[in-house]
Amino acid sequence: MSFSESPDQDKQNHDMTAQKEQVLKQILSPDARMRLNNIKMVKPELSDLVEQYLIGMASQGKMNSQINDNQLKQILLSIQQPKRDFKINRI
Repeated sequence: MSFSESPDQDKQNHDMTAQKEQVLKQILSPDARMRLNNIKMVKPELSDLVEQYLIGMASQGKMNSQINDNQLKQILLSIQQPKRDFKINRI
C-alpha cells in the first residue's frame, strides 16, 4: 500500500505550479527570476515566502512594473529574519 498522491491531485499540483511560474515570469525580470531560483535551491522556505508575497502583490494590483534584481534584493532583506550575534566573554 503506497501513500502517493492520486493522479488528480498530481495534475492539480502541476497546474498550480505552472500558473505560479507563469505569474512570476510576468512580474520578475530575468535577473530577478534567476536570483529567486538560486535562493530556491539553498533556502526553499524563504523562496516560497517571497513567491507568495510577490503573487499576492500582483493579484492585488499593487505592482505597476516588473520587479528587477535590486528590488528583489530589498524584498528579500525585508522578509528575512535578522541574524542574532552572540558574543561569549570568558572570565
